Amino acid sequence: MPTPIILDCDPGHDDVFAIWLAAAHPAIDLRAITAVAGNGHIADTTRNALVACTVAGITDVPVARGAERPLVQELSIADWIHGANALGGPELPEPEIALDDREALALMRDVVAGSTQPVTIVATGPLTNVALFVGRHPDLLPRIARVIWMGGSTGRGNVAAYAEFNAWTDPEAIQIVLDSGVPFTMVGLNIAHQALITADVRSRVAAAGTRMGAFGAALLEYFCAAYEKAEGMAEGPLHDPITVAMIADPAVATIVRTRLDIELTGTETRGATCVDLLGVLGRQANAEVALDLDVDRFWNLIEGAVRALD
Repeated sequence: MPTPIILDCDPGHDDVFAIWLAAAHPAIDLRAITAVAGNGHIADTTRNALVACTVAGITDVPVARGAERPLVQELSIADWIHGANALGGPELPEPEIALDDREALALMRDVVAGSTQPVTIVATGPLTNVALFVGRHPDLLPRIARVIWMGGSTGRGNVAAYAEFNAWTDPEAIQIVLDSGVPFTMVGLNIAHQALITADVRSRVAAAGTRMGAFGAALLEYFCAAYEKAEGMAEGPLHDPITVAMIADPAVATIVRTRLDIELTGTETRGATCVDLLGVLGRQANAEVALDLDVDRFWNLIEGAVRALD
């Protein structure tokens, strides 16, 4: 039976591929897409979610607008990677999908409460919407199978020395979700940087020969150019779809159960994820952390999604 999911995202080039994989794979039942501010302002990330659905012909999944800023700090978007509209590169079509009348938390509530199976929340942006859901609907938490989040790192960061962007944007939200007791999986930079967008990958996406393939290839070209300029990486990492791939095919990644904490106050370390892989802190394990990616398996899933939709 397919796994019902809510995809909470901040599109974002890599979020687009997460949406496509979630919609395309038969092991996943994509029940809703909720947008959050992160890679871009909420107006842009919401519109980009509608654009991603339009390009791929996804017409039966409700899309709702969520939080416009983190819980505590001001929003600072990732325009140096994703562009001013969070989806730089190709010309964006006018969305042909209407925004749902409900705001994100109401849509999440309705999906979770109305499901006969526990629902998995896949989060590929800051955890703001998820934290707000935890606070507003504690009675529904037993109906959440788990949260799989792209964010954090077992090592260094990408927006600060130790902090990954999604974690750095709203660390208080991470703390709330961890404290909720909902099963939690972190998919951090350590595994995302194994999903490098090689020239072969870009060719495979373009070779689909569809509108979706051309749009996807243009996204990947822009993304790689941005990473080369910002971090000296000519082959950028496609972070976000790993979360979805782990549901579609659990063998795509290895995981370990360990202790995960989030730094809230450090002058140089706010937003850093402390992953105690060696157990030196003696604290009870509270999360799963993804470590190693089956790269070929992952890219086969991405290519399959691009060819299955549109």
